[in-house]
Amino acid sequence: MKLESIVVEPLAYSVSEACRVSSLGRTRLYQLIGEGRLEVRRIGRRTLIPAASLRALIEGKA
Repeated sequence: MKLESIVVEPLAYSVSEACRVSSLGRTRLYQLIGEGRLEVRRIGRRTLIPAASLRALIEGKA
């Protein structure tokens, strides 16, 4: 029986996770959020950055 590995990409990242995956610092991420170049969603007290928004920023589309 062959097991296939399934890669599940997250829908959104916490600020700490976004820093890790993008290699950007926390201050720079908050600057980008303030400039409107990076979207955020607030759910309760959590700040989440949609993966699509972070990907668009890195690809130069934001």
